[in-house]
This record gives sequence, structure tokens and C-alpha cells, in this order.
Amino acid sequence: MLISSWMEESGVAFGTSGARGLVTAMTDRLCFAYVTGYLQWMREVGAFSPGMEVALAGDLRPSSPRILRACLEAVRKAGGRPLFCGFVPTPCLSLAAFRKKIPSLMVTGSHIPADRNGIKFNRESQEFSKEDEAGMRRQHVTLPEGLFDHSGDLITAPELPAPIDVVTAFLARYRDFFGDNALKDMVVGVYQHSSVARDLMVDLINALGGRAVPFGRKATFHPIDTEALTREDTALLRDWAARHQVSAIISSDGDADRPLLTDHHGNMIRGDIMGLVTARLLKAAFVATPVTSNTGLELSQVVPRIARTKIGSPYVLAAMSDPAPVPEGAIIGYEANGGLILGRRLFNGHHILDALPTRDFALPLIATLISARDYGDDLNRLIEALPKRATASTCLKDTSRDQGLALVAHFSACAETDAFRAALGIPGHLDHIDETDGTRLFFTSGDILHIRPSGNAPELRLYVEANTQAGADRLLKAAEAYIRTL
Repeated sequence: MLISSWMEESGVAFGTSGARGLVTAMTDRLCFAYVTGYLQWMREVGAFSPGMEVALAGDLRPSSPRILRACLEAVRKAGGRPLFCGFVPTPCLSLAAFRKKIPSLMVTGSHIPADRNGIKFNRESQEFSKEDEAGMRRQHVTLPEGLFDHSGDLITAPELPAPIDVVTAFLARYRDFFGDNALKDMVVGVYQHSSVARDLMVDLINALGGRAVPFGRKATFHPIDTEALTREDTALLRDWAARHQVSAIISSDGDADRPLLTDHHGNMIRGDIMGLVTARLLKAAFVATPVTSNTGLELSQVVPRIARTKIGSPYVLAAMSDPAPVPEGAIIGYEANGGLILGRRLFNGHHILDALPTRDFALPLIATLISARDYGDDLNRLIEALPKRATASTCLKDTSRDQGLALVAHFSACAETDAFRAALGIPGHLDHIDETDGTRLFFTSGDILHIRPSGNAPELRLYVEANTQAGADRLLKAAEAYIRTL
């Protein structure tokens, strides 16, 4: 059966970042089929052959070990040699696999709830592209007989082997480039929750000369969406910051391809702001970022070339592969969620920071904390020095894709009407609409309103931008209220 048919029947389909779905739908049989199709595609493009290593890792969801065992069995049946990297961040796995030029996969649902999970697939040198997704969907997979019971479970599941160490090299990558005094004496809180990077984050701050203060470690999986924090997490971060003398609090989503950063009051610093600060620190020559990222990037005039893309790292990576020559300097891509891609090797004296063509939580966190050193370790002063554009976003749960598309069409159709602008409290008139991904409405007042269905889950994403944070928060609240009336 074709992988595309497996996806249609199971509901575990490709989103903007790998295949994801309900854990109950991700049977051993399904995961085995997906990995088989993946390796068939890798073999077709010359990135895999029998006897080759395939790296695997997972996040801390309860379902990840079981899914990993099914993936590991598929690698073995395809003639590959599984290289288990443990329960580590996605960028740790990717860095190790890219250096070895081998395929790799990560079992993770990233920021979505624990009743869902997924599998991220990598090429031998970068994240999966949209062309790779299409190639994998075309694969016809025939499963071996006698492997699974009537429920789709492996009759004999393999044990996960002892993992190799991929964390030490990841830490060394940043310590060697930035130096072990880069964050000297800076006190940084670490919200550990159930991130697979919860211990690594502590080690990272300490390795750069700072003092990490961990808190909030959870025994059960706790999803963190770095674009839409829950009220619970927002209150926790602010309360914790109020009781401790820290310059910042850091964290990440479940698989640590997205960073979370707050100021010393526990107020979140958005991912696209971290991207802008990182671009400035690294003297970027080219930046690719989705249309939802803060337009302060253009206003700052710190980057000679900018490409705006659809939302999702495959689109950002594709833009970073633009054949037009780019002058000397960093090539980076980032998303509003904070995940940052380094597309070109950087040099700091004799120290090298190799390219890492997948989303990474660590580089934007480190770059922003280092940049705050010039402002007395005060992130607010750092942000105040940037162009004044404020953003806000939220995620409306339990919204089907069909419902989301209907709302997109409604917003596009009504955007020019006085009634629509009055309902949302937007002065001025519609300037133009960008339909690169969903619908993004630009108004002459400087307000921007963007609506799109999620590519990973039954959710609707709302993004707004305004000249002040109060204005952005007000517009977001008004847009949510307007949707509830429809």
C-alpha cells in the first residue's frame, strides 16, 4: 500500500514538521510502514543503502519508547543499523547525524498534547523538504508477515539499545564558539517541565559561565507551545521570576527545536525577536523567515537580504537554498516560534560554528542572552533598542481544518468592510492582503491580522502585529471575540 494511503486511512499525515497524529492511530504497524517508506525514499535518492547507520531519538512522551521500538525494527528489516541516540533534543540528534552523513528520525509530537505523537524525518544533511515528503508518500510498502498481531502491535518488540552520547558534542559546539565566559555570572532560571532538553539547558548555561537555577521539573508530559503559552505557564513563570533574582528564564518545547525566553519579570520574549537579535549578533547577510515574523526585521535594516515564506521550516530551508549569491556573513532562517536554522559555517577566530540545517533552540537563546550583556543583562533594554513593532498570537484548540479554511475565507471577504474593522476596533482602511499562508491583512493604521489553520493539529492560529504591545493584545482579544460570534 502507498504511504499516502496509510496517511489517509490513519489520519497520521504530514504537517509542517513531520508526520503527526493520535497515539492510538500510531500503531507499531503504521510506524513500521512509515519508516520503511522513508528508507525506501532515502535509498532512491542515494542517501541510504543496506548496512548504513540510521540515527534515532525521542522525546519524553509516554508513547515515544514504544514508537521508537517499532521504528528501530523497521530500520533493521530494511538492512540498516540503528544508532540509538537516546531521549535527547532534536538538534542534538540532527547535529550527530549530519556530521556522520546518515539518515535520522526523531519520535516527537513537539509542542502538542501527550495524546498525540509524531515522527520527524531528516535527510543525511538537512531536515526533510517538501519534495522529500512527496517522495516518501509515493512509496509502496509491503509489510513482512508474522510481525504484528491483530491490533497492529509488534509480536516481539526489540529492546532499545544503550544510547550513544550526542549531548557532549552539542554542548561543546557552543562553548567552543562563544567561550566559557560568554555568560559569566549571569543567573538564568531554567523551566525544565518535561522538555527533553531540561538537563541539557542547565549544563548549557553553566558551560558558558552562567549560573543555572532549575525549577518546575514535571513527572508527566507537559506540552509547551512557545507561540501560545497557557495561563498556567504564564503565571508560573511570573511568580517564579518574582521570587528569585534572575536575569532571564529559559525553556523549550517538548523536543527542543523551539526556545522559550522570558525577561527578569517572567514576561515572554517572542521567538521572532530572538531571531532578529541573533541575526544582528551574527551579522547575518541573509535571513529567511515566514510572513508571520515581526516586521521589525525589515525596519531594523541590519540584514541586506530577506526572504518571506510560508510557515514551516521546510519552506524556510527552501528559501535558504536560493541559488542567488549571498555575500560573506551568516545565512539564517527562523520562525515566529523561535526555532532557528544556521545555513552557513561561522568563524570566531580559530573557532567554528558548523551549519545546522534544522531548527535549534539553543543558538537563539544564547545569542539573545549574550546580546543583553551590552544592556546590563536587561532583556527589556535590549528589546527597547529594536524597532517598535509589537506582536501577539494565540491558538484556538479543537478547530478542524475545514472550519479554519472557512474562517480564512470569511476574513478575506470581509476585510474591506466598515463593519469588520469596527468589530475589531481597527482604524484606517485595508491596505493589502498577503495570502502566502492563510490570510494576512495589512491596514493603513499599521495593524496586521493573520489567520491560518495549523498544519499539525486541529487548531487555528491567530497572529497580530501593532505599533504597541497594548494595541497588539487588544487586537488579538478582539479577533478571538469576533470568531466566537461566527
